[in-house]
Amino acid sequence: MFSMLESAAEQLMVHKDFQAAFDTCNQGLESLANMEQEDNNRCGELKAGFCILGIQALAELNQWHGVLSWVLQHYEHQEKVPAKIMQMCILLYSKVGEPAVIQEVARVWLQCLSNSRVAGFGTVAELYLLHVLVPLGHMEEARELIAGEVGNSAFTEDQRQTALDVVEEKEHQNEENPGCNPNSEIAAQTVSTQGSVIHKLEVMLRLLYRRLLVPGSGSFPLRRVFLAAILLYMLFVRMDPALPSAYMWISKLLQLLKQMWSAMFAPYYQTLTQSKRL
Repeated sequence: MFSMLESAAEQLMVHKDFQAAFDTCNQGLESLANMEQEDNNRCGELKAGFCILGIQALAELNQWHGVLSWVLQHYEHQEKVPAKIMQMCILLYSKVGEPAVIQEVARVWLQCLSNSRVAGFGTVAELYLLHVLVPLGHMEEARELIAGEVGNSAFTEDQRQTALDVVEEKEHQNEENPGCNPNSEIAAQTVSTQGSVIHKLEVMLRLLYRRLLVPGSGSFPLRRVFLAAILLYMLFVRMDPALPSAYMWISKLLQLLKQMWSAMFAPYYQTLTQSKRL
């Protein structure tokens, strides 16, 4: 099953065959649904991985309007959607200027008591506030969210005050400039500044993968290198490395990089140390 996930990532990042990547994700999800899930945690991680790559493939195919329904098709209850996928959906529909599409699902997700204990709850609440409620002009609902149970679970007291200040500032800006949407301007600026970095990263990953396919290019594990590439892609393309939800991915990436460094250069340093002793 992991090999199918690797195949989907390769089709998405290396070959840019977005339809094939999406089809592979669908096949992987169907296989998971038919399996006896002895290890629920591992199956859940694989399912989330296929959904993350599938969302990216649909976005690249300009079929973003079908992302939410596709995700809900594989998660019977919208409250059960993982936090990182909910974050992706909020950011996606915000980027395409349709935050209202995700509003109801995100609201229901945040109001689910069990979700308040998951690691990414605070990030979902923050994204919902800044990328859905504020752009839609739902300031009263934003204040209720901050002061209510969701805000108490997601934010500290200082964070709640900061969030209220942001809402009041946005409301003031909207009153002064009724035809201006500051959120869209910020989003456009963010996309433009990150675009060149993302493009360079994707080119680097493609060159790295092709280099690894050349005979004699090295004996270090291809699987670890490609998994590290997937993590890099998720961090810089689908997530903000500064968000708390990215800490787990950064930790795994660092561990993989250390393992690859040891595999590639440890023999050289061992030989060098032995020669110095002689």
